Amino acid sequence: MGGGLVAMMLAWCFVFLGATVPTKPVLFHTPEADRIVQRLQVFPPDNPWNQVVTNWPVHPNSARIVASIGADQPLRYNPDMNYVLVPPDQPRVSVTITAYLEESDPGPYPVPDNLPIEGWPVCFPGESLEDVQYDRRNRGGDRHAIVVDPANGKLYEFFMMKRTPTGWEAGQASIFDLTTNKLRPAGWTSADAAGLPIFPAIVRYDELKRGVIRHALRVTAPRTRRAYVAPATHFASRYTDENLPRMGERLRLRRDFNLAGFSREVRTILVALQHYGMFVADNGIAWAISVAPDPRIPELHRELRRVRGADFEVVIAPTDSR
Repeated sequence: MGGGLVAMMLAWCFVFLGATVPTKPVLFHTPEADRIVQRLQVFPPDNPWNQVVTNWPVHPNSARIVASIGADQPLRYNPDMNYVLVPPDQPRVSVTITAYLEESDPGPYPVPDNLPIEGWPVCFPGESLEDVQYDRRNRGGDRHAIVVDPANGKLYEFFMMKRTPTGWEAGQASIFDLTTNKLRPAGWTSADAAGLPIFPAIVRYDELKRGVIRHALRVTAPRTRRAYVAPATHFASRYTDENLPRMGERLRLRRDFNLAGFSREVRTILVALQHYGMFVADNGIAWAISVAPDPRIPELHRELRRVRGADFEVVIAPTDSR
């Protein structure tokens, strides 16, 4: 069966399920993107990202792990992770891998010309998308980039993505099949230090508008342990202190946390943190979750900072024997 016919059949299946297949690259902060992603099944329902953890037991060392992240530190967010949706026939291009070649999935990749880079547009006032792609102001940073092919059920994520006069380059490239629960190989990183995908964790505008988030979030911690727990596949630390969180550690907002007095948008996030929790995905600012840098999303810092680290607990799967 030819590749074009396969793409057409996948697209038809996607339409049949009530979604819309993009006919051109669609940026994340648009009504068209909202219509597509709100109907997109991101991994199977039983995938760890989609598991409800309200009744999971508390980790016996929860209090110490939370304290290591910062029991008195506030919940924060980074307006960082954006994405672009591409059609099933998006042309493939080469990306030069500069750092983690042996732990990258080979290309070519369906990278469009309008690929957004982490933080664009809200974190780059006065800079065009092209300015950010080429890093013309030499900002550096992690520069994550995310491409979603909904018709083919594929997710492409890049670390340190940059456009150059000779083409694209990245420190690392990962490909995830959104139709399966397959993890990355043990010991492999991804665009995130834990070896996890980023796209499933993003707080999106369409979710806040509907008032419901049905997936876990991602969170960063200042120090992590030289260990990981599924679904993570990679650690990024030299510390062995058991009071530090492992990559993939799952934290849940306490069920008795009072949600009264929060706006609809923030309450939506907090309910998701009670139901689905969040995975430790990278080293960074304490208690920082990822929200799309979408100009349509209101400022959330003031309210989120009313939530403290002590309001969270580490949970373990009921079958976990640790």
